[in-house]
Amino acid sequence: MYLLGYDIGSSSVKASLVNAETGKCAASAFFPKEEMAIKAIKAGWAEQEPATWWENLKLATQSVLHSSGVKGYDIKAIGISWQMHGLVCIDKNRQTLRPAIIWCDSRAVPYGEKAFNDLGIDYCLQHYLNSPGNFTASKLAWVKENEPAVYEKIDKIMLPGDYIAMRLSDTVNTTIEGLSEGILWDFNQQKIADELMHYFGFDTRLIPEIVPNFGIQNRVSKNAAAELGLNEGTPITYRAGDQPNNALSLNVFNPGEIASTAGTSGVVYGVNGEVNYDPQSRVNTFAHVNYTKELTRLGVLLCINGTGILNAWMKKNFLSDRLTYKEMDVLAAQSPVGSRGVSIIPFGNGAERMLGNKETGCSIHGVNFNIHTQADLIRAAQEGIVFSFQYGMEIMTEMGIDIRMIRAGNANMFLSPVFRQSLAGVSGATIELYDTDGAVGAAKGAGMGAGIYASNNEAFASLEQLAVIEPETERKEEYREAYMRWKLRIKN
Repeated sequence: MYLLGYDIGSSSVKASLVNAETGKCAASAFFPKEEMAIKAIKAGWAEQEPATWWENLKLATQSVLHSSGVKGYDIKAIGISWQMHGLVCIDKNRQTLRPAIIWCDSRAVPYGEKAFNDLGIDYCLQHYLNSPGNFTASKLAWVKENEPAVYEKIDKIMLPGDYIAMRLSDTVNTTIEGLSEGILWDFNQQKIADELMHYFGFDTRLIPEIVPNFGIQNRVSKNAAAELGLNEGTPITYRAGDQPNNALSLNVFNPGEIASTAGTSGVVYGVNGEVNYDPQSRVNTFAHVNYTKELTRLGVLLCINGTGILNAWMKKNFLSDRLTYKEMDVLAAQSPVGSRGVSIIPFGNGAERMLGNKETGCSIHGVNFNIHTQADLIRAAQEGIVFSFQYGMEIMTEMGIDIRMIRAGNANMFLSPVFRQSLAGVSGATIELYDTDGAVGAAKGAGMGAGIYASNNEAFASLEQLAVIEPETERKEEYREAYMRWKLRIKN
């Protein structure tokens, strides 16, 4: 008996097969092997073709079925995770009308800011727990004003995961968690955000039917089964955005528990048990995977766009791809804490929420041509990412979230000893690393939704802890000094 999980990222699409009885991953695959293209027709824009996600999902599915020998009828449930905040528009024939406007596209910032001020800051925070900002609703407002012919043809809007569920099942629906990340859910009224919809001139018919995060949402259609090698009628029983899903994959469900990722973007995600928000809307509050109208479980999300993408940029442009990421980590370790005075501000991937939706760009400070080396700049890039995490976590602390322990998957930037030790050093938090990923989490979420697991603790009983990184108390001041220098430079 197996569970199939999909993680629809902006770099790749991953599929994982999990043995439901042992909880172990039987096979994993991702496509494409090079990062998926992001179209940037203008500065600040970022689009992808939804059909590309589907084509890569097919390749990943075929790969895990082939490598594992598992048959479609052995798979009892499917779960989906996706890159958050995207906008997919379809017509009545369920065809996409334009490329998806994805998470790091910042064109909608002015629309969200105007709605925030016109509806009232207090109203938006009390009802939506966020500014409309640069999220899905604001992206749709951009389409309505700038592409009216497209807007007129829209039958339904979806998040990226809703699109994948539709391709799997030929059924269109969404979730409260998904709507909340698009600022389309009113937490105060416990319904679709009618006031914001009315403000933007949206018809509520654009919102698909709402289904629970866990439970039978759809079933695999005959056509999708034939395309993918799955069994017709296999239930899709779980769906969530990538950051709530990452928290799920680390068994983070309850107030005070913290999860983190550091891929293209970086995230610290804490669960709150009461309705709360940042008055300046620098961090975001969305419905967590186990949120219901009866149970308040909210995910406070700090998102930094310029994270692993900086490390990738350094590899490609500064090092001309001569070193692997592991070799870069070894080189970075040759530079001391503080990178001998070099500071890198990592915000070169669109508008940064925690900076008030400003696009400050990436910048390098303090380079001395006589003393600094590649090692110093590579370490400064990793420390700059860490310090951006700390800058945002200070906002979360102001909201009453006590960050003493951070759980993360052993992937991306968390593979770097310099990165994870610096994060522990500057934050004072213990870091626990686990053998898991978003696709495995989505598979186990599907097991919960199908009733195969009675609880999250049963689903994640096999979660393997790989390492524990404690703060280096004897170097606390070195980390603090480097962070304060970085912080001063960001403010200047």
